Amino acid sequence: MTLHLLLFVVGFLMLYYGAHWLVKGSSSLARSMGLTPLVIGLTVVAFGTSAPELVVSVVSSIKGKSMIAVGNVIGSNICNIALVLGISALIHPIRGDRAVFRRDIPIMLGVSFYLLLISLNSKIGRLEGASLLAGIVIYTAFNYYTAVKETRNKSQVEGVAFRHAAQDIEYIASRSRQVVWIAAGIIVVVAGAEILIDAAVAIMKVFGVNEKFIGLTIVALGTSLPEMATSVVAAMKKEMDISIGNLVGSNVFNILSVLGAAALVKPIPIPGGFVQSGLLIDYLFMMFVSVLPWLMMRKTYIVSRKDGVVLLLCYVGYIVYLIIKT
Repeated sequence: MTLHLLLFVVGFLMLYYGAHWLVKGSSSLARSMGLTPLVIGLTVVAFGTSAPELVVSVVSSIKGKSMIAVGNVIGSNICNIALVLGISALIHPIRGDRAVFRRDIPIMLGVSFYLLLISLNSKIGRLEGASLLAGIVIYTAFNYYTAVKETRNKSQVEGVAFRHAAQDIEYIASRSRQVVWIAAGIIVVVAGAEILIDAAVAIMKVFGVNEKFIGLTIVALGTSLPEMATSVVAAMKKEMDISIGNLVGSNVFNILSVLGAAALVKPIPIPGGFVQSGLLIDYLFMMFVSVLPWLMMRKTYIVSRKDGVVLLLCYVGYIVYLIIKT
């Protein structure tokens, strides 16, 4: 048992550092090829921070652990808003601009509702996976268009936030070193996902819990480490728009790119049925938590410290519910 727990931690660390190396090498390569910081922030950084969720869900799907694949995404999205945003708001109240309130959060809710609809038949097939991946292409193109447009307006900061996300990453000038960092990142992330999933399955058998519980809790928390690190540091630097924008964007990426890729590689069945397995409740709680920041921001566009406490209590309550149910 001790060995399994140690391997679980090692897997987490490999996912975290592997994603960091991948983003570092990829962003440096993109910069050396002449891509702007805005484009890098919207593509390389956004996809790189979602690499742990992506690889874990794809590997889980291939291994036939479909509930870990789905639970990882749903649990990670709940963790991003309830836990990470809650902690960030406690450190410093989060002020989001109108775009986050009027556009980004509604997009996140719309994507979540679409996932709910395609899961009702207790399976996410390749066709649904392709539609999700098409959605991430449209979402990225839309973000680029609006970010370029808003950057021209000095009162808007979203484009600046995307630039900062790329510019804060250390630049590697050597092309060979860039390739080494990218290769190392990919290898470490994939190996970390393999180790983590195998350890999670072993721990699951020891404690007698199901794979959905593991995916929704421990695996989801571990794969959210990059978002947590980015958002907490942003909150400490008072770069509030980067913090909340990173989390909302990450949730959209998780659903569209992570589940899309996993379902395209191998259709994801939901054992026991979507409703009967209790996954419907998890989906609905994810949507409930996702709408909370919108309700909190509707008057002042601020997620206060008090709101942060509410979000954290929601996360604790959800974990208690899962433990009791399990």
